[in-house]
Amino acid sequence: MSFLSFLLGEKKTTATVAKERLQIILAHERSGRSAATPDYLPALQRELVAVISKYVKINPDDLKVQLERQDNLEVLEVKIELPDNR
Repeated sequence: MSFLSFLLGEKKTTATVAKERLQIILAHERSGRSAATPDYLPALQRELVAVISKYVKINPDDLKVQLERQDNLEVLEVKIELPDNR
């Protein structure tokens, strides 16, 4: 039966079709991104400051969020300067 499915084409399930569509959309969005900073980084930085401030008193300027592209990878780098507790 699998040989016939191979020759005639297998009927795809809706889950398979949806998965393929999502993969196409993600690939399109990733390729369409410019080298500029994504829109979500400032909001992400504010939220990180709010969460960290619950536990440690920090200056918002002591937290830096940066997105770097290396080949086909995206690296999210978060640098946090914590105060001295002496």
